[in-house]
Amino acid sequence: MRAPAADHELVFLPLGGSGEIGMNLNAYGYGPPDARQWIVVDIGVTFGREDDVPGVELVLPDPTFLERERDNILAIVLTHAHEDHIGALPWLWPRLKAPVYATPFTAALVREKLREQGLLERVPLTEVPLKGQLTLGPFEIDFVTLTHSIPEPNGLAIRTPLGLVWHTGDWKIDPDPLIGETTDEAKLRAMAEEGVLAMVCDSTNVFVEGATGSEADVRKKLTEVISRCTGRVAVTAFASNVARVETALLAARAAGRTPCLVGRSMHRIYNAAKSVGLLRDAPQIIDEEEAGGLPDENVLFLCTGSQGEPRAALTRIARGEHRHVALRQGDTVIFSSRVIPGNEEAIHQLYEAFIARGVELITADDAPVHVSGHPARDELKQMYRWARPRIAIPVHGERRHIREHVKLAQALQVPEAVAPHNGDMIRLAPGPAAVVDEVPAGRLYVDGASIIETDDDAIRDRLRLGAEGAVNIALALNGKNAIAAGPNVTVRGLAMADEEDMELALEELERVAEAAFARMSHAERQEDEAIEAALVRSVRKAAEKLWRKRPLVDVTVLRL
Repeated sequence: MRAPAADHELVFLPLGGSGEIGMNLNAYGYGPPDARQWIVVDIGVTFGREDDVPGVELVLPDPTFLERERDNILAIVLTHAHEDHIGALPWLWPRLKAPVYATPFTAALVREKLREQGLLERVPLTEVPLKGQLTLGPFEIDFVTLTHSIPEPNGLAIRTPLGLVWHTGDWKIDPDPLIGETTDEAKLRAMAEEGVLAMVCDSTNVFVEGATGSEADVRKKLTEVISRCTGRVAVTAFASNVARVETALLAARAAGRTPCLVGRSMHRIYNAAKSVGLLRDAPQIIDEEEAGGLPDENVLFLCTGSQGEPRAALTRIARGEHRHVALRQGDTVIFSSRVIPGNEEAIHQLYEAFIARGVELITADDAPVHVSGHPARDELKQMYRWARPRIAIPVHGERRHIREHVKLAQALQVPEAVAPHNGDMIRLAPGPAAVVDEVPAGRLYVDGASIIETDDDAIRDRLRLGAEGAVNIALALNGKNAIAAGPNVTVRGLAMADEEDMELALEELERVAEAAFARMSHAERQEDEAIEAALVRSVRKAAEKLWRKRPLVDVTVLRL
């Protein structure tokens, strides 16, 4: 590798995942400040919450800075296939248009996403073998085998003329992950001997003492729990955890049950795993209609929806709205998953819906049927002992996680530690680590088939509609600009104590609208916009008196 020029720098730039869990988007730049070359590591989503952004399911990191640097982006390199690391690729790739590199399982899922968006033929996607290597301009990258809650989790050893950066991605230390190899400890020790300039590391479980546990332990306990169940059994887990999926399938066979997959993402992950040679020993699955013909004690449903997602399979089952799957008294639902922060209310509602049906629930609070895919404190300490970095840069966490991770690194005698915010450009070398610039960082919303800004009028209107309601006024004018019909008033999202009060309120709004029109001059009545503005002002003021709210007011003018 060539010696660095005097004006060359190595910088790290998080644009998602620092100050939040999810939506990971990181970039590394090398070269002089005015002519850096870049690699992007991961490009993920987070999920919209209905109370915050109604109608928005996916939230993307804002790639504005990278768009400006598009001609200097050498590649997008993916560490693993979780949605918060790959989910934004189909949406943001047209803005970046860089080659994409991923290991086989991740590539299989990416191809499916690209196919759905009509991008499969446009995106240059290259499969990298496990433990493979890449050379991208000044970056030499080794894919390092780790363990996590999905097949093929990779850390990236990124070598540059100014030093080696160890980007962990998501990981844990699992001595028996069931699928895939264990953590490549020899590689990590060799990197430490070479010298690790900086470690950019997962912070999710920094407050959790001890270690997270092994998938092998979950397999033993889940098999035991299922064997004791009577009636129908439904297991819900993150579909991407293929080892857990395999565990549920094998546990079903051991209990004399035939497994049935329920939910689109469960089938998608199952098929991707099969395509790369996983799940070879799993029993044959049946479809939902076939499962309906089996005795209750001979079926197991493996379902999506462990987080209470409103359209997921498990939620539809809980509401009694699923076409083929019904659960009732005497049946059991096993939550082989954790509660992601922010989903507590949705999951509680899911629990209540099943309890009302007489269904028994078993969660990780009742039995050890789940382990996390992220490192607890003892695992973090072990990683620092292996890697021995000069600089610690915690990512993949809320502010409290990142700050606590900095404290942990300092307690472990790491010489330097930086707590990044999204948009902080951090110089790693030469010299001490420091924030040297700040670039735009924020969020974009996927609204149906469109990407919109967070301050888009549509979002503001939806939030206001939810909180304040809406009033619509319709009137028809004749050729002399006089009212021929109306004004007619309808309301949405506004209530009165009884029907009679509501009728009186509507009559009052119609009277106010008619009076506002009567006050307008003949010239003003010729302009629809002037009519709309006058009626909106008057009706909103009247509505505020009636409901003590400020509803959206819309006026429709029809000219005969």
